[in-house]
Amino acid sequence: MEIIKKTQTEREELPEQERIPEQDPVKLYIPHRKQLRTVRDPKAPVGVFDSGVGGLTVAREIMRLLPEERIVYFGDTARLPYGAKSRETVIRYSRQIVRFLRHRGVKAIVIACNTASSFALETIARESDIPVIGVIYAGAVTAVKATQNGRVGVIGTRGTVNSDIYGKVIHGLNPDIRVFGKACPLLVPLVEEGLLHDSVTDEILSRYLQELKGKYVDTLVLGCTHYPLLRSTVARIMGSEVTLVNPAYETALELKQILSMEGLLNPGTVGRTETDVAPAAPHHEFYVSDLADNFRDFASSILPGQVDSTQKIEIEEY
Repeated sequence: MEIIKKTQTEREELPEQERIPEQDPVKLYIPHRKQLRTVRDPKAPVGVFDSGVGGLTVAREIMRLLPEERIVYFGDTARLPYGAKSRETVIRYSRQIVRFLRHRGVKAIVIACNTASSFALETIARESDIPVIGVIYAGAVTAVKATQNGRVGVIGTRGTVNSDIYGKVIHGLNPDIRVFGKACPLLVPLVEEGLLHDSVTDEILSRYLQELKGKYVDTLVLGCTHYPLLRSTVARIMGSEVTLVNPAYETALELKQILSMEGLLNPGTVGRTETDVAPAAPHHEFYVSDLADNFRDFASSILPGQVDSTQKIEIEEY
């Protein structure tokens, strides 16, 4: 499918109600451009992508909250991590992935990567004619609601933390909240290697989190979709007085709201009585740019019974 692009001049000529607010590059999903939408089938799948396995935490929450929805997942395992890449590179990668997902006929796209949400969401949303959301806005809103002392910590990749995207969104919601970011570049490789409960991971996490403990934060945003897989360790190190925010869950909630608003929720079991035969579980698709067997084994541990197969594709061809 062709992705419709508009220049800045063309965007400025759009009627006021069809423009995307310039001041909010985070929560974008193209709600008004009805004339551009090409996918209106509620039974079409939802596209989810990440630099690797981290986005599976988002896919897992979507499956729990929206069990009727089919998911087409892409993990860019050949080019991870995104956190060390430039904005231009992440945007280029994201465009390729979106073209692939559109080829699979998705009705909406979730950028299940904080770095790609920071760098590429605005560009992708402006170029797309279907709903596109990231993982930052919903998590930021939850952090604002959760904090009691006005001190919020954010852990993420270098790209996410250096962009200060969480700080910008949180301050836009409540300028009195202080936000403390901490880049944790070694955590993604450790998760990708499956070292979720390892002494090395514990030691590195302790070193990273010590700085935030010294800031007396009472709320900590897991600002990378890999990090919910380390949640129990983070919780133990930070202590019970610190609330952990999992943007993966909050993003699934936001997706449900947007699909409902757009009339794109899969009808699923609506109207089914107890005597009706239960519908078959949706078939999800999983694609990667490298190491399909490794991804399938790891994904199966996170999503038991949901990952029948994983296919490697040449993403550079899109």
